[in-house]
Amino acid sequence: MIIITEELKQAVEDSKDNLVRLVDPETDAEYVVLPAKTFDHIQEGLFYDDSPLSDEERSALLVEMGLSIGWDDPEMDVYNELDPRRNNEGSTR
Repeated sequence: MIIITEELKQAVEDSKDNLVRLVDPETDAEYVVLPAKTFDHIQEGLFYDDSPLSDEERSALLVEMGLSIGWDDPEMDVYNELDPRRNNEGSTR
C-alpha cells in the first residue's frame, strides 16, 4: 500500500465529487483516485453488472442505437416500402 502525500491528501479533501484525477507527466496516462468504499461498490456490482444481457435489454439497446443514428428519420421510410416481408398495404405477412 502507498501512503498518501500531503498534496494528494489536500486534493482529495478539496474534491467535490469524491474523486481526483491524476496525470503522469511522462506518459500522459490518467488515473483516478477514489474512496475505497466507492471502489468496493463498483467491485460488488452495484454500479457495474457484467452478466449477459437479457433479450429485452438487447432489444432495447438495438432500438436506442437505431434511433441515435437516425432510423426514425421520415426519409428512412422508403426502406419500409422495400421490405419484401410487407404486402401492398404496408403490414407484415
